[in-house]
Amino acid sequence: MPINIQLHEIDCITTHSLLNPDPAIPRAVAQSPRRKTVFGLNAGMKYVLPLFCLCVSATAFAEVDFRDPKLPLKDRVDALISQLSVEEKIAQMIMGNPAIPRLRIPAYHWWNEALHGVARTGNATVFPQAVGLAAAWNPDLHQKIADAIATEVRAKNNVHIASNGGDSKIYRGLTIWSPNINIFRDPRWGRGQETYGEDPYLTGRLAVAFVRGLQGNDPTYLKTVATVKHYAVHSGPEELRHKFDAVVSDRDLRETYLPAFEAGITEGKARSLMSAYNAINGVPAPANSKLLTDILRGEWGFSGAVVGDVDTVSDIVKGHHYAKTGAEASAIAIKAGNDLCSGPTYKALPEALQNGQVTEADLDNALRRLFTLRFELGQFDPPESVPYTKIPAAANDSPEHSDLALEAARQSIVLLKNDGILPWNPKDLKTVAILGPTADDFGALVGNYSGTPSLPITLRKGITSKLESKGIKVLADKAIPLVAGFNETGEPFPEGVLFTDESKKTPGLKGELFADAKFSGTPTATRTDEQLDLRWSAAQPMPGIPVQGCHAQWSGVLVPKTSGDYTLGINFYGGAALYFDGKQIAGKLKTRKVTNMSALVHMEAGKAYPIRVEFHHQDDAEESRIQLGWKTPGGDENALAMAKQADHIILCLGITPALEGEEMTVNAEGFSRGDRTSILLPKIQRDFIDKIAALGKPFVVILTNGSPLSFDVEKCPAVVEAWYYGQRGGDAMAEVLLGETNPAGRLPITFPKNDSDLPPFTDYSMKGRTYRYSDAKPLFAFGHGLSYTQFNYTKAVLSANAAKPGETVDVIVSVKNVGQRAGDEVVQVYAHANTPPVEMPRQWLVGFRRVHFEAGEAKDVRIPVRVDSLRRWDDKANRYTVDSGAYELRVGAASDRIFQTAILNVQ
Repeated sequence: MPINIQLHEIDCITTHSLLNPDPAIPRAVAQSPRRKTVFGLNAGMKYVLPLFCLCVSATAFAEVDFRDPKLPLKDRVDALISQLSVEEKIAQMIMGNPAIPRLRIPAYHWWNEALHGVARTGNATVFPQAVGLAAAWNPDLHQKIADAIATEVRAKNNVHIASNGGDSKIYRGLTIWSPNINIFRDPRWGRGQETYGEDPYLTGRLAVAFVRGLQGNDPTYLKTVATVKHYAVHSGPEELRHKFDAVVSDRDLRETYLPAFEAGITEGKARSLMSAYNAINGVPAPANSKLLTDILRGEWGFSGAVVGDVDTVSDIVKGHHYAKTGAEASAIAIKAGNDLCSGPTYKALPEALQNGQVTEADLDNALRRLFTLRFELGQFDPPESVPYTKIPAAANDSPEHSDLALEAARQSIVLLKNDGILPWNPKDLKTVAILGPTADDFGALVGNYSGTPSLPITLRKGITSKLESKGIKVLADKAIPLVAGFNETGEPFPEGVLFTDESKKTPGLKGELFADAKFSGTPTATRTDEQLDLRWSAAQPMPGIPVQGCHAQWSGVLVPKTSGDYTLGINFYGGAALYFDGKQIAGKLKTRKVTNMSALVHMEAGKAYPIRVEFHHQDDAEESRIQLGWKTPGGDENALAMAKQADHIILCLGITPALEGEEMTVNAEGFSRGDRTSILLPKIQRDFIDKIAALGKPFVVILTNGSPLSFDVEKCPAVVEAWYYGQRGGDAMAEVLLGETNPAGRLPITFPKNDSDLPPFTDYSMKGRTYRYSDAKPLFAFGHGLSYTQFNYTKAVLSANAAKPGETVDVIVSVKNVGQRAGDEVVQVYAHANTPPVEMPRQWLVGFRRVHFEAGEAKDVRIPVRVDSLRRWDDKANRYTVDSGAYELRVGAASDRIFQTAILNVQ
């Protein structure tokens, strides 16, 4: 009930006096978390404190035990916050939260990654890269994968906190910074591989599934926290991302860039969201109150926490020049709704408090959202009451998850072209040549943001194992580099060539890390690397290797299997030296760019040659890179000789994460800073296709890539898309080639024909982009994918011919497998507005379903279509609207393969 009290004020209480309370001041005032003071400021700063009010507040919250799970969650969160000093509050708003021993609150690090498997913490199941998972067009499978990933996150976290007194470090926590649901608006973006493609509807369906899988279905506790990112309008260029201003219309914002986030929040119930680096229409993403408060919290009802991308708050000052100081930037971000600073910028908050730019109540609002997630994860409850704390270490990297990775790879493979050459009959195969630079490339297997598979099956390994088990001879050669002039000495070493010492018992090289550049004293750490091919940075650290000040050397012996002249080389960013047989043959003390250096050496078969690589981190560099490789005698002549011996040929071509990815230092023909400057398959690979095609033998091109590639497919009898395929992709591809699996993946992104078909990369208007707005004829259309069988579609009907916004109409279409093999078909439904009052997309996806058919089987496939999916943004009314009129619902196997239509009248 209301209490009438008289407030008394004490003037001129300084920060110093609160840190060292005067006995004359009541202890409740000196210690109260509700005081308007700032620890860490200059002594002598004056405040006016409402004494009696603070005493009442402290007393009230002292009666609440924040660890009591029977109390309302809100009360528990408020009780915890009430016991924190301002210093402690600020520290808990930066991603590496320190422990608070007096409250038994362990240290917690918010940054963990699990884009397509638990990343950067050693062995974990590695599923196909996100764009490959999208190619399965299977939300149910997608949710199972996310659930398996969450299980592995919990398994690792349980072990980690048990051995670290409850503390969790970077990449060991339960707040997952996935999924990436940005729209892959331009095929040149290097991080497009992390997304679910170019379509807002498909991306939204997969976002909901992944979020639900990560967060679990327990009514009380979250399995992990899903973080949808990067909000918003984020898709390159990588080189400019810290200062780039993405200028978009309200219609493009609402119809393309936001719908997947809306679905992830409102349907998936994602409890976290990440703000992007870029600005949107002049306002940096972490400072954008329109996005973070008005839309996210106001329109969508989001009650979770917003985390900034790594140090993105600093870009408000340094990149966008939107604020002058870190204190001002911090205040703007917090008031806009950016709760967690994933960098040090919020350390300027004491200054912002002193200047009146932000209040302690603002801090409490952000902390309330952050701590609520930790409570929902069960971090302050008895472990026995949280079901996920019982997940054992054995649940990580389990055989069951390996089987799921195999199924995911099977469903993600897209048969792009087939002149009838596939599937191969093993009885027709005697000798098969596997040629090309991606056949055995580890990067092509894992993609970016990945863990380390314990049993990685590359394309070469999986196909070779399958073929040799059937008595078929297999020949293999890398043949050519990915790009002329790029890592030409970077061919990986085959098994049985590199060893840690002359005993030849341990494969690979022995790595040693030292505290100084002279490699003096005892190593600070040791490791073994079967291949020396490492890249790391603050954003993508390498477990066991420091980001700054790294001094390392790798040593062992090199034992060639044939005699001849070899090229040995190193690819590095920093300082490096390569020693062979006791002599330095390549290296440079310091570089400011990625550098290749190599030397020609003669080696005799079977002889063990000592080899050593030294590496030093470049001062102040954002990235470190060291790779050792070789080029065997003969160049592509050996590969062509193998092709001539073989009766069937497999070309493993494409690109890898060494060329496309996040803010990289790579510059090569067709690539720049992680993005692509051309969608063409690199020329050296196109030329190699010509050489193989000239032999007149049956051959298949297998592509590895995270973004579209264009080349003359008419020269190729068959083309199969593998993506970055995960730990079991080699097995899955072998099954597809021999017809043991019938491929049914579908493209989640258009493959354009030419660079000239693309608008400027920095133009964020959707005009001329994606299948929804482009008139250009693609190489392969959105939704495209072939099968080893054929499907017939008969007349589509609707459950209702007329409907209103808010209602759902079912599209029912009869589909029959008229071929001789069982297989899956992905039935797709697109909408087209017949008489819109304003310009609309050419067509847009509104429904789909992946369905299995036995040979000869027919089914009525029912696909629900929400009338609200026909909406557009009305600039004048400043809201979504569904226009009255006729809409053509197009049913088919791809955006360019429509077989049936039906008219829906919207009232």
